[in-house]
Amino acid sequence: MTFKLSVLDQSFTRSPEQAPQAFQETIEMAKLAETLGYQRFWVSEHHGFTTLAGSVPEVLLAALGAATNTIRLGSGGIMLPHYSAYKVAESFSVLANLYPGRIDLGLGRAPGADMSTAIALATDGRPKFERFPKLVEELTAFLRDDVSSPVVSPKPPKDLPIWMLGSSADSAELAAQKGLPYNLGLFINPEADNRLIRLYKQYFQTNGDTNKPHGMITMSVFCAESEQHAKAQQLAFDVNFYRYITGQRDAASGGGLLTPEQAQSFPMTPQLQAFIASRSKNRAVGSPEQVRQKVTAIARDYGADEVMVVTNMFHFEDRKRSFELLMQAFASVETSA
Repeated sequence: MTFKLSVLDQSFTRSPEQAPQAFQETIEMAKLAETLGYQRFWVSEHHGFTTLAGSVPEVLLAALGAATNTIRLGSGGIMLPHYSAYKVAESFSVLANLYPGRIDLGLGRAPGADMSTAIALATDGRPKFERFPKLVEELTAFLRDDVSSPVVSPKPPKDLPIWMLGSSADSAELAAQKGLPYNLGLFINPEADNRLIRLYKQYFQTNGDTNKPHGMITMSVFCAESEQHAKAQQLAFDVNFYRYITGQRDAASGGGLLTPEQAQSFPMTPQLQAFIASRSKNRAVGSPEQVRQKVTAIARDYGADEVMVVTNMFHFEDRKRSFELLMQAFASVETSA
């Protein structure tokens, strides 16, 4: 394996009442990822999603740091246009001082919510997406102690990396201009141009902290002992996601998610079929060997130095097993090489 493997966790809930269980599963998953040898474990920021409990990454990261010992922990990511750059600098300075050498600060421009929620998050009711590059500049200055006032307290460690997250050319260009490591979200935009990481590396401008570019992809993975089981888990996720974006709710799920068994009988309309096809290009679904081959092929196609995987299977035990099998598949190749 020529690239590192990492994990993105979204504190996945099966119903709106299961947030406590979702957070405990995230903590257990971080501990498992550390045991299995994954490079880093990031948590996402979403607002107004009944099936994703992770709305405040910095709070969750504090709990994860206390539950683990060595794995890098990070935000995937902080949606910076909602917030004061100074406040984010202080929050992550606290985390980086609590868990030295283990915190990554991933930043995103997307709202992570619908626009009504984005307006509610903004202190003046005006989301500042157009100010994102300026906010990144301000945040970097605060963390690098490039401004005389106000001083960030506690003092930020010099080894706190800032990551640029995105799914389009704009984020790749900004990461290159700022000299930041870059994470391309293929699980968000499966059709993202496969030249983005190479162009990011080509135009990368070295800064005082990062001497060379580092490009990561985040992709969706459904790995199981059998291809049939993996595909059933993938179908359940796709059906539930489709129901969410099309505003469908029904009594069968009580406002939550359909189980994999219920998803099997959900009507496969032409619209749903097209939706699933649009999500399938750059993800890996199947047995461990099938998934290993697909992950490797996609990483090579995009020129990635690291692969972060997100596995939103309905059942927690299936999610854990997916990460176990994925790491085992890559480890077995290294052992035989």
